[in-house]
Amino acid sequence: MALKNYQYNTILREYDNRRLQNQHELKKRKEEVYAKIPELTLIDEEIINGSIQSAKLSLSGNEDALKHLKERNEVLSMKKQELLSKAGYPNHYLNLWYACPDCMDTGYIGNEKCHCFKQAIVDILYHQSNVRDSVQYENFSTFSYDYYTNDYYDEATKLTPLENIKRVVTEIKKFINHFDTSYQNLLIYGNTGVGKTFLTNCIAKELMDNAHTVIYLTSFQLFEILEKYKFNSAEDMDDIRNQFDYILDCDLLIIDDIGTEMNNTFINSQLYQCINERHLRQKSTVISTNLSFEQLKTNYSERIFSRISSNYLLLKIVGDDIRLQKLLKKH
Repeated sequence: MALKNYQYNTILREYDNRRLQNQHELKKRKEEVYAKIPELTLIDEEIINGSIQSAKLSLSGNEDALKHLKERNEVLSMKKQELLSKAGYPNHYLNLWYACPDCMDTGYIGNEKCHCFKQAIVDILYHQSNVRDSVQYENFSTFSYDYYTNDYYDEATKLTPLENIKRVVTEIKKFINHFDTSYQNLLIYGNTGVGKTFLTNCIAKELMDNAHTVIYLTSFQLFEILEKYKFNSAEDMDDIRNQFDYILDCDLLIIDDIGTEMNNTFINSQLYQCINERHLRQKSTVISTNLSFEQLKTNYSERIFSRISSNYLLLKIVGDDIRLQKLLKKH
């Protein structure tokens, strides 16, 4: 799953810049704190001198004196923390802060790429700026129940649209909260404009914010990649292979608007291969569709329907077209 050299170097430069920025911000915090608490300078000098003495005593084998100096340094460090706390600063204020504490902004944990590096690769391969822009506006903090009424009961769910969407959101949050400990897939279905894509964006943001690799593709995008991979119709097959590998191996694959593509035998076989392979790898998939559950059974193969019905939590959203409601409010 190699990147082109310039792409790989772009990611590495970003990590270099991030570490330099971390150092710069720490320097600014130190200047601020030491100006406000001059006693810290004296304590630092005592700790440094104590450390030098500790090294000398360690070499000379004087264990009692070494133990005493270590204890003194611990007392001084505690005093330093007390001064910081008294001045209203958190204990970690004078430590380096990392965007990714797991790899300390190096991109690697040992010899393995960190999850944040893998997500950076995914972002390059799938040009996900559109997704990242979307999730800034479509997330749980901007989600509203106001568009779901409480004045009728849906025949299928036996709930009002408002009661039903609250149930759906609860299940989605369970899916997110248990993502690392419980393998699960979701099928989110319902009429056009009821909030399916909005909720998939909510899922994407929550998991990306928690350093999971997430690929978000419309059904058209997914099958275009699968077609190029299957028939070797791309000029740069290395990129297509990379994309195919990541589709199968990312932490979460979101396929939006299944059913809008031109359905045929090829689509059926490739969709089954994709969701089946991810199931075998215990990699979660979220599918959204305007199709009803009965239409899914009619439009796709028995194997696909069986896999979805047995391995996906089915979440139906009912209600009126939210986009139309917003449009009517403007007028």
